[in-house]
Amino acid sequence: MKLRSLALVCGVYDLLLGLPMLLAPVLVARAFGAPEPLPVVNAQLNGVFALALALGYFWAARDVAARRGYLWAAGVFAKGLGAIVFLVDHFANGSPASFLLFAACDGTLALATLWLLVRRG
Repeated sequence: MKLRSLALVCGVYDLLLGLPMLLAPVLVARAFGAPEPLPVVNAQLNGVFALALALGYFWAARDVAARRGYLWAAGVFAKGLGAIVFLVDHFANGSPASFLLFAACDGTLALATLWLLVRRG
């Protein structure tokens, strides 16, 4: 997979995550077996964050050579740290097992981005 293709995949992933979190946060929480967010605005802001990441990925995909820094920040750091946070929260605080899906997706995307950035570096 090329870095540009991976950036587009990450953008679509964050878009598909961010829109429902922004527009229907209570339904999303229920679907994943989590308690309803209180206040709801916290979940909506997570949706805004995911949408901002998506826009950044689409921007970076237009010129990956010039925008590698964004891929390091969003693709390696944010997704990698997000995967770790999901894992820690699940095992330390008993968050729903469905959150492990996010850990797996974010972790896989972070490792793939790291691999492609280093390989092309």
